[in-house]
Amino acid sequence: MEAYESVLLVKNEVFVFKIPPKQTNRGYRAADWNLQEPQWTGRMRLVAKGDELVMKLEDKASGELFAKCPIDKYPGLALEAVNDSSRYFVVKIQDDNGRSAYIGLGFGDRSDSFDLNVALQDHFKWLRKEQEGDQGQQQQLDLSFKDGETIKINMKITKKDGSEGSRPRRAGTAPGGLLPPPPGGSKLPPPPSPQHVPNPFGAPATNTEWGDFNSASAPSPQAKPTTPANQQNWVQF
Repeated sequence: MEAYESVLLVKNEVFVFKIPPKQTNRGYRAADWNLQEPQWTGRMRLVAKGDELVMKLEDKASGELFAKCPIDKYPGLALEAVNDSSRYFVVKIQDDNGRSAYIGLGFGDRSDSFDLNVALQDHFKWLRKEQEGDQGQQQQLDLSFKDGETIKINMKITKKDGSEGSRPRRAGTAPGGLLPPPPGGSKLPPPPSPQHVPNPFGAPATNTEWGDFNSASAPSPQAKPTTPANQQNWVQF
Protein backbone atom coordinates (compact mmCIF):
# COMPACT_ATOMS: atom_id res chain seq x y z
CA MET A 1 0.00 0.00 0.00
CA GLU A 2 1.44 3.37 -1.05
CA ALA A 3 1.93 5.88 1.76
CA TYR A 4 -0.07 9.07 1.52
CA GLU A 5 1.38 12.57 1.84
CA SER A 6 0.41 14.68 4.84
CA VAL A 7 1.19 18.32 5.49
CA LEU A 8 2.37 18.85 9.06
CA LEU A 9 2.93 22.60 8.99
CA VAL A 10 2.48 25.58 6.66
CA LYS A 11 4.02 29.04 7.15
CA ASN A 12 3.16 31.56 4.48
CA GLU A 13 6.16 33.87 5.04
CA VAL A 14 9.72 32.77 5.62
CA PHE A 15 13.03 34.45 4.74
CA VAL A 16 16.09 32.87 3.15
CA PHE A 17 19.58 34.28 3.75
CA LYS A 18 22.99 33.66 2.32
CA ILE A 19 25.25 32.61 5.19
CA PRO A 20 29.03 32.73 5.48
CA PRO A 21 31.04 29.58 6.18
CA LYS A 22 31.14 28.49 9.80
CA GLN A 23 34.39 29.68 11.32
CA THR A 24 34.33 27.91 14.68
CA ASN A 25 32.86 24.75 16.21
CA ARG A 26 30.49 26.77 18.38
CA GLY A 27 27.83 26.84 15.68
CA TYR A 28 26.14 29.50 13.61
CA ARG A 29 25.10 33.02 14.63
CA ALA A 30 22.28 34.92 12.93
CA ALA A 31 24.04 38.20 13.77
CA ASP A 32 26.66 37.31 11.13
CA TRP A 33 24.02 37.30 8.39
CA ASN A 34 22.68 40.32 6.54
CA LEU A 35 19.22 40.12 8.10
CA GLN A 36 18.02 43.34 6.48
CA GLU A 37 18.41 41.93 2.96
CA PRO A 38 16.98 38.40 2.63
CA GLN A 39 17.81 36.56 -0.60
CA TRP A 40 14.33 35.12 -1.03
CA THR A 41 10.88 35.33 0.59
CA GLY A 42 8.18 32.71 0.19
CA ARG A 43 6.15 29.91 1.75
CA MET A 44 7.37 26.94 3.82
CA ARG A 45 5.56 23.57 3.95
CA LEU A 46 6.57 20.61 6.13
CA VAL A 47 5.43 17.45 4.37
CA ALA A 48 5.57 13.83 5.60
CA LYS A 49 5.18 10.74 3.43
CA GLY A 50 5.66 7.47 5.26
CA ASP A 51 9.03 7.67 7.04
CA GLU A 52 10.22 10.58 4.89
CA LEU A 53 10.01 14.21 6.02
CA VAL A 54 10.77 17.10 3.68
CA MET A 55 10.74 20.85 4.17
CA LYS A 56 9.67 22.55 0.95
CA LEU A 57 10.27 26.24 0.18
CA GLU A 58 7.77 27.35 -2.45
CA ASP A 59 6.60 30.51 -4.17
CA LYS A 60 3.57 31.96 -2.36
CA ALA A 61 1.65 32.74 -5.54
CA SER A 62 2.48 29.95 -8.00
CA GLY A 63 3.60 27.19 -5.60
CA GLU A 64 6.80 26.65 -7.64
CA LEU A 65 9.48 24.83 -5.68
CA PHE A 66 12.45 26.97 -4.72
CA ALA A 67 14.36 24.45 -2.59
CA LYS A 68 13.76 21.37 -0.46
CA CYS A 69 15.39 19.98 2.65
CA PRO A 70 15.03 16.25 3.50
CA ILE A 71 15.07 15.85 7.31
CA ASP A 72 16.07 12.44 8.66
CA LYS A 73 16.30 13.46 12.33
CA TYR A 74 15.89 16.47 14.56
CA PRO A 75 18.04 18.01 15.91
CA GLY A 76 20.49 17.06 13.18
CA LEU A 77 22.63 18.31 10.32
CA ALA A 78 19.66 18.91 8.02
CA LEU A 79 18.13 21.55 10.30
CA GLU A 80 20.17 23.27 12.98
CA ALA A 81 19.20 26.17 15.24
CA VAL A 82 21.54 29.15 15.59
CA ASN A 83 23.12 30.11 18.89
CA ASP A 84 21.88 33.68 19.26
CA SER A 85 18.19 33.53 18.24
CA SER A 86 15.20 31.17 18.30
CA ARG A 87 13.77 32.50 15.00
CA TYR A 88 16.63 31.45 12.69
CA PHE A 89 17.90 28.10 11.48
CA VAL A 90 20.56 26.73 9.16
CA VAL A 91 18.98 24.49 6.53
CA LYS A 92 20.74 21.94 4.31
CA ILE A 93 18.98 21.98 0.93
CA GLN A 94 19.41 19.30 -1.74
CA ASP A 95 18.49 18.97 -5.41
CA ASP A 96 17.52 15.86 -7.34
CA ASN A 97 21.14 15.30 -8.40
CA GLY A 98 22.34 15.01 -4.80
CA ARG A 99 24.06 18.39 -4.63
CA SER A 100 23.64 20.23 -1.33
CA ALA A 101 24.14 23.69 0.11
CA TYR A 102 23.53 25.50 3.41
CA ILE A 103 21.22 28.50 3.67
CA GLY A 104 19.80 30.56 6.50
CA LEU A 105 16.05 30.38 7.24
CA GLY A 106 14.22 32.89 9.40
CA PHE A 107 10.70 33.59 10.67
CA GLY A 108 9.15 36.97 11.36
CA ASP A 109 7.62 35.79 14.65
CA ARG A 110 8.87 33.51 17.41
CA SER A 111 5.58 31.60 17.49
CA ASP A 112 6.25 30.42 13.93
CA SER A 113 9.61 28.96 14.87
CA PHE A 114 8.02 27.39 17.97
CA ASP A 115 5.41 25.69 15.76
CA LEU A 116 8.19 24.27 13.59
CA ASN A 117 9.97 22.80 16.61
CA VAL A 118 6.77 21.17 17.90
CA ALA A 119 5.87 19.69 14.52
CA LEU A 120 9.34 18.18 14.10
CA GLN A 121 9.41 16.71 17.62
CA ASP A 122 5.92 15.19 17.27
CA HIS A 123 6.77 13.59 13.94
CA PHE A 124 9.94 11.88 15.12
CA LYS A 125 8.31 10.82 18.38
CA TRP A 126 5.56 9.11 16.38
CA LEU A 127 8.17 7.57 14.08
CA ARG A 128 10.09 6.07 17.01
CA LYS A 129 6.92 4.50 18.43
CA GLU A 130 6.10 2.98 15.05
CA GLN A 131 9.58 1.49 14.72
CA GLU A 132 9.53 0.11 18.28
CA GLY A 133 6.15 -1.48 17.60
CA ASP A 134 7.42 -3.17 14.44
CA GLN A 135 10.52 -4.47 16.22
CA GLY A 136 8.38 -5.83 19.07
CA GLN A 137 6.22 -7.77 16.65
CA GLN A 138 9.25 -9.26 14.92
CA GLN A 139 10.80 -10.35 18.23
CA GLN A 140 7.73 -12.27 19.39
CA LEU A 141 8.42 -15.99 19.81
CA ASP A 142 6.74 -18.34 17.36
CA LEU A 143 5.44 -21.15 19.60
CA SER A 144 3.22 -22.76 16.99
CA PHE A 145 3.79 -26.38 15.98
CA LYS A 146 5.51 -26.99 12.67
CA ASP A 147 4.33 -29.60 10.18
CA GLY A 148 4.90 -33.07 11.65
CA GLU A 149 6.07 -31.74 15.02
CA THR A 150 4.69 -33.40 18.15
CA ILE A 151 5.12 -32.99 21.88
CA LYS A 152 5.30 -35.59 24.66
CA ILE A 153 4.29 -34.85 28.26
CA ASN A 154 5.15 -37.15 31.20
CA MET A 155 2.73 -36.65 34.09
CA LYS A 156 3.45 -37.97 37.59
CA ILE A 157 0.39 -38.01 39.86
CA THR A 158 0.74 -38.55 43.63
CA LYS A 159 -2.12 -40.08 45.62
CA LYS A 160 -3.16 -39.01 49.10
CA ASP A 161 -1.22 -41.86 50.71
CA GLY A 162 1.97 -40.74 49.03
CA SER A 163 2.09 -43.44 46.37
CA GLU A 164 2.29 -42.63 42.70
CA GLY A 165 -0.41 -43.57 40.23
CA SER A 166 -0.52 -43.66 36.48
CA ARG A 167 -3.72 -41.70 36.21
CA PRO A 168 -6.02 -39.86 38.61
CA ARG A 169 -9.27 -41.37 39.82
CA ARG A 170 -12.34 -39.60 38.69
CA ALA A 171 -14.09 -37.72 41.45
CA GLY A 172 -17.20 -39.44 42.81
CA THR A 173 -16.21 -43.05 42.01
CA ALA A 174 -15.32 -45.83 44.38
CA PRO A 175 -12.45 -48.32 43.85
CA GLY A 176 -13.16 -50.69 40.98
CA GLY A 177 -15.27 -48.17 39.09
CA LEU A 178 -18.41 -48.62 41.26
CA LEU A 179 -20.55 -45.68 42.26
CA PRO A 180 -20.37 -44.68 45.93
CA PRO A 181 -23.36 -45.30 48.26
CA PRO A 182 -25.88 -42.51 48.69
CA PRO A 183 -25.07 -39.87 51.31
CA GLY A 184 -26.13 -40.58 54.87
CA GLY A 185 -25.76 -44.38 54.64
CA SER A 186 -29.51 -44.99 55.38
CA LYS A 187 -31.21 -48.15 54.07
CA LEU A 188 -34.31 -48.23 51.95
CA PRO A 189 -37.62 -48.84 53.86
CA PRO A 190 -39.14 -52.39 53.69
CA PRO A 191 -41.92 -53.04 51.17
CA PRO A 192 -45.52 -52.52 52.42
CA SER A 193 -47.58 -55.47 53.78
CA PRO A 194 -50.23 -56.99 51.48
CA GLN A 195 -53.14 -55.48 53.42
CA HIS A 196 -51.73 -51.98 52.80
CA VAL A 197 -51.30 -52.43 49.06
CA PRO A 198 -54.14 -50.63 47.19
CA ASN A 199 -56.41 -52.80 45.02
CA PRO A 200 -56.08 -51.69 41.41
CA PHE A 201 -59.73 -52.74 40.65
CA GLY A 202 -61.26 -50.60 43.42
CA ALA A 203 -62.63 -53.63 45.36
CA PRO A 204 -61.93 -53.74 49.08
CA ALA A 205 -59.11 -56.03 50.08
CA THR A 206 -59.95 -59.22 51.97
CA ASN A 207 -58.74 -59.23 55.51
CA THR A 208 -57.80 -62.76 56.46
CA GLU A 209 -57.39 -61.90 60.10
CA TRP A 210 -61.06 -60.74 60.40
CA GLY A 211 -62.51 -63.39 58.13
CA ASP A 212 -64.76 -64.97 60.78
CA PHE A 213 -66.27 -61.64 61.69
CA ASN A 214 -66.85 -60.77 58.07
CA SER A 215 -68.69 -64.01 57.40
CA ALA A 216 -70.81 -63.57 60.50
CA SER A 217 -71.79 -60.04 59.60
CA ALA A 218 -72.81 -60.95 56.03
CA PRO A 219 -75.94 -63.23 56.15
CA SER A 220 -77.29 -65.09 53.14
CA PRO A 221 -79.93 -63.17 51.19
CA GLN A 222 -82.23 -66.26 51.02
CA ALA A 223 -82.84 -66.68 54.76
CA LYS A 224 -83.22 -63.83 57.16
CA PRO A 225 -81.80 -64.86 60.53
CA THR A 226 -83.71 -64.29 63.69
CA THR A 227 -81.76 -62.33 66.18
CA PRO A 228 -82.65 -62.10 69.79
CA ALA A 229 -83.33 -58.66 71.13
CA ASN A 230 -80.33 -58.75 73.34
CA GLN A 231 -78.01 -59.62 70.41
CA GLN A 232 -78.95 -56.73 68.05
CA ASN A 233 -76.07 -54.58 69.11
CA TRP A 234 -73.60 -57.36 68.41
CA VAL A 235 -75.02 -57.92 64.93
CA GLN A 236 -74.36 -54.25 64.13
CA PHE A 237 -70.74 -54.72 65.28
